[in-house]
Amino acid sequence: MNKNIVIVAESGSDITPEVAEKYGIEIVPMHVSMGDKVRADGTFPVDEICEYYDTTGKLPKTSGSSPEDFNKVFDRIHEKYPDKHILYLAYSASTTVSYASANIAAEGRDYITMLDTKHVSVGQYAVVTTVAEMLEKNQDITVDEALAYAEKVCKKTRMCFVPNDLEYLKAGGRVSNVVFISGRLLKIHPRIEILDGKLIATKKHRGNLSKIAPQLVYDYAEENKLNRDKLWLIWAIGTTDAVKKAAYDAAVDCGFKEIEWVKTGCVITCHGGPGAFGVVGMAE
Repeated sequence: MNKNIVIVAESGSDITPEVAEKYGIEIVPMHVSMGDKVRADGTFPVDEICEYYDTTGKLPKTSGSSPEDFNKVFDRIHEKYPDKHILYLAYSASTTVSYASANIAAEGRDYITMLDTKHVSVGQYAVVTTVAEMLEKNQDITVDEALAYAEKVCKKTRMCFVPNDLEYLKAGGRVSNVVFISGRLLKIHPRIEILDGKLIATKKHRGNLSKIAPQLVYDYAEENKLNRDKLWLIWAIGTTDAVKKAAYDAAVDCGFKEIEWVKTGCVITCHGGPGAFGVVGMAE
């Protein structure tokens, strides 16, 4: 943890309690609704998302952090570290109300600086942990310098993922029944990329995910000229060992020096479904 700055991010960043503790990152909960029950993201296993859908045929709904969620975290940090500045690295404002909620909670607090990372899930994870590592190594860095560094990291970060099945996208109203049926018959998997903070379907891949995953690593690394120092590989509940091995071997073959697997949490699983695979890296 930096002696002068505390990083804040939402639970949708898929930062585990262990990683949050390692870097001193404070997490604000997003929320998941199952019927009339609203639960804080990160307080229950991802398996329950799939169990709820399998049982009811209904997809859980996600919602962003509220002003009260941020008030609690901001108050707790300020009480514990009254002389520290808070750097909030936000989940993409294009996808959730969290950033707007934080603005409300931050009113009158001159010790908070905020940045819309324009990333979600493991993309936000990569941004936040990269900035946290830098802050740990540079204890005397100023808030303005940290913000400038974070902005550069956000611009360099690239993320995409491929769902294993279109069922959750159909259940969430993101694809039509015709697209769902044809996609299943033809084994079509859309590539979802984060572009300017939004989730955009950019390409279609055909075949089994065990073949698509390694090719996605090769293609995405080349298309985006990813720096070979580090690669984050995204997996979801249900992602098979065969997919993981094929993707990891491809990453090694591409020359990535460090490869970190990150599991998707409840928020992104509600959209991508089980078995999804993705890639996050930093452009040169």
